[in-house]
Amino acid sequence: MDAAALKTEAARAALAHVEDGMKLGIGTGSTAEAFVRLLAEKVAGGLAIIGVPTSERTAALCRELGVRLASLDEEPRLDLTIDGADEVGPGLVLVKGGGGALLREKIVAAASRRMIVIADESKKVETVGRFPLPIEVNEFGLRATIAAIESAAGALGLSGPLAIRQAGGKAFVTDGGHQIVDASFGRIPDPRALSSALLSIPGVVEHGLFIDLADLAILAGPSGITELHSNR
Repeated sequence: MDAAALKTEAARAALAHVEDGMKLGIGTGSTAEAFVRLLAEKVAGGLAIIGVPTSERTAALCRELGVRLASLDEEPRLDLTIDGADEVGPGLVLVKGGGGALLREKIVAAASRRMIVIADESKKVETVGRFPLPIEVNEFGLRATIAAIESAAGALGLSGPLAIRQAGGKAFVTDGGHQIVDASFGRIPDPRALSSALLSIPGVVEHGLFIDLADLAILAGPSGITELHSNR
């Protein structure tokens, strides 16, 4: 199977956890899009759910495919969120934000009773950090914020290039109007310490380390589906 087919299989396995009447957080990215397409087929067949999208991109796809939507203000307590991940580490520590929606993804995940992560098995890592860590930042004082990120990372023994994400020759702007700094630390042995350090920086809006949010990871590989459960 190619990567797209594996993502679809992970999404199909996650769909088995969706029940009629659920209020469902719906993630962003290629794997989440595979899930939306399968979900839409079930909705067309009579499944009744209310979806809360984590990005305008996901919202547009859901509307196109006929998935009923609400905002998180309208449905502030969700039963389940299903989303992809850029990395899945020990204890279901995730790196997310490759699709640029990490702030809304984290808000929706935190509002959910459960979170299921779907990915192909290549996303499983022994230590997170191979994928550059997305850090959502305020445009005001951007250079000062980057310097503070470098300092905070250095205090934890982390180093590597920090790049302002680009799209179409300009700085990428999130749905919330922020920019993203991609931090190529290479290896993050203490995600909790880095999380705390980054969130202490005023210019950092949020980061892509998702800790104590996922309950289950569904990983698809050539030999089938693997499920990883959290211990929390």
